[in-house]
Amino acid sequence: MSTDYLSVTVLSQPNEPAAMFSARLSQLWTQMLRERKDDFEKVYAETTEFEEGFEGRISRQYLVEASVADLLEQEFKKAGIDYETIDRDEVFSKYEATPSEWMWIEH
Repeated sequence: MSTDYLSVTVLSQPNEPAAMFSARLSQLWTQMLRERKDDFEKVYAETTEFEEGFEGRISRQYLVEASVADLLEQEFKKAGIDYETIDRDEVFSKYEATPSEWMWIEH
């Protein structure tokens, strides 16, 4: 049985420094690991670099199991992390997250 993955893109606040955004993401993922380990393990990969975006925002993409998308939206909202609408119709296989643009998250 093949697992469907979705692309999730999180966004910094306008003109937020990359270091501050990275720290906020680390805090979110650390909390997820401590409080929701089984769900955290469904976050498969992340892009290796931030991307410059619209309105002075930077972004980072994650490849996640489709089953955890709703929960991640809730966690992003609680943590004050902005994100792009998750397209649940565009699914990926885990093999599409390949180095050197992606790094697999150790669980």
